[in-house]
This record gives sequence, C-alpha cells and structure tokens, in this order.
Amino acid sequence: MLAFNSSFAVVDSHTAGHPTRVIFSGIPRLDGGTARERRDDFRSRFDHLRAALLHEPRGHAAMVGLVPVPSDVADYGAFFISSYVYLDMCGHGTIGFAKTLAFTGQISRSTGDSFTLETPAGVVTVGLVWGESGALESVRLKNVPSYVGLEGLEVDVAGIGRVRTDIVYGGMWYALVDAAQLGLELAPDHASQLMLKGSAIKTAIKEAVAGMPLFAGAAAPSVLFYAADAPDSATHFLVLEVNKYDRSPCGTGTSARMAHLLHKGVLRSDQVYRARNIFGIPFEARLSEKVQVGDREAAIVEVEGSAFITSTQTIFFEANDPLSKGFLSR
Repeated sequence: MLAFNSSFAVVDSHTAGHPTRVIFSGIPRLDGGTARERRDDFRSRFDHLRAALLHEPRGHAAMVGLVPVPSDVADYGAFFISSYVYLDMCGHGTIGFAKTLAFTGQISRSTGDSFTLETPAGVVTVGLVWGESGALESVRLKNVPSYVGLEGLEVDVAGIGRVRTDIVYGGMWYALVDAAQLGLELAPDHASQLMLKGSAIKTAIKEAVAGMPLFAGAAAPSVLFYAADAPDSATHFLVLEVNKYDRSPCGTGTSARMAHLLHKGVLRSDQVYRARNIFGIPFEARLSEKVQVGDREAAIVEVEGSAFITSTQTIFFEANDPLSKGFLSR
C-alpha cells in the first residue's frame, strides 16, 4: 500500500504560454491580516513547499504558483510564488487565476464583469470579458501604478559590452533593454542565448543598484528585452534567470513598458500598446488613468490577455520519496 505524507489540489493554466498553478488545498493556515503578511508568513515558515510544489519532479523552472488567501479589502486575496523568488504582483498569474475561478464555477457571467484582488503589491481590479456562450474569453487587469524609477543606467557586461537601460516599476522592477542595441533577435530559436545574455545583464544591474534606497527589499530587476516594430507594438522577452524566461509578454512588464513609453512621449494617452511574446501571442495595454506615486508621475495600465486551463490534479508526496523537496537544474 502506498503511504503519502501530504497532498495538494491544484489547477494549472497557461497565459500566452506561461504557467500558473493555483493551489487550492494543502497549504497550512497562515498568520497575518493582509495578503502581504500571509505571504511573508509562508516565506518564513513554509518556503520548502514553494520548492516542492514548483520545482521538478512536480513542476519546472518556469512554474509560477498562486496561493489564494482571505481578504478584508477585496473580493479575493492571493500571493504569488515562483521557482526563485516571491512576486509582489504577477499579471499573467492574475489572468490565470481569473480563468481558474471561472473554470471551477466560483465566478460566472451572472456574478458580474469584474472582481477585486488583494495582492502583496496592492488591490487590483480584474475585468472579465464573457463570450456569448458564457465562457471567459479574456481578462482585463487594471494593474497597480507603474512608473519610471531610474533612467539612463549603464553597466559593463563581460562578453556583451556596455548596456544602457531604464528601470521601471510595474508591480515588479524591470530593466528595459532595446534588443536592437545588442543585435539580438527575439525568437524561439534564440531563447537559450537570450537567457544567457539577459542573466549576465541582470547580474550587472543587481550589483549597480545595490544600496539604492529605491530598490531596497525588492527582487533584482529582471531584464525585459523589447524589439519595437512600431511605437505602439513590440515583441517582449523577459529574462528571469539563466534558465528561466517568461513565455508570455509579461503582464506587469507590459505595464512597465507602456508607462515608460508614455513617460518618454512616444505613446499618446489614447493609444493601445500591443506586446507580443516570441510566439506572436499578444497582450493589449491601455492607459486607465494617471496618478502620482510620491513625487513620480505614474500610470495605471489595463492589460488584456487570455488564459487556458491545462490540467486539474492532486499533487502527492509519497513517504520516503528522496526528491520530495524538489530540485532545479541550472
């Protein structure tokens, strides 16, 4: 007879190719009154579950998890876990969560065309586009404020040379790098090369911004390569680690890129920005409103994309499994 130490009920989806694993049961009770506090409690007491649930052999380096939690300030609460870091906000994951709620019957056309979600980065509004059949066709995420944090940073990267970047916040920090300045082609056949170069640039940027109060306590900015074919259209390739990239155009990264374009005067306030991944699948972004974050002008960007259910499963941890802690091969 098999003996199991624990089990977790999950629903997997993908948003433009990037996975979201919503973990509905198995997580111990978490302390705290907010999504951020519960996330921090999970990190301090149960971080081993992050690796176990997301890493191989039950996941992979690109897996992102979402843990639903109660909320006193929104319709739903959640925090995001990934193979390497904790995310304050995740656009593709929020879109995947909405699809999962629809799939499990927790939301429907009759419950309305939006809900609010408390995340560690703040409360966001999740708009729902229902089809005539009642299926959820797309999701419109009204993100947290996005703004330019640091302009004109230059770093010297071994084997690449000098790289210029602006660092922009969109729920996480992103270092925006024009692929053309490095002669890079954003395409599936070049993913390994892009991850290697992006990871080297990310390391150099992490060292350059260390000690700056603006980035204190935050995850290091990830490198968002972009290749623009028009002022309002570009391909995105977000490098997260040397063995990990965002398969989607990146929801929070798209917010950051649009805020950057508005800040530079490249986009008008009424224009739609289309960001594609390397497979040609788009997110569409629109300016919802302009706000102030401290002394910085910020943009609340609405990002629209679609998610698709890939599986429902129960993840088991059999007693005496030597790989129950999970592993990553870098």
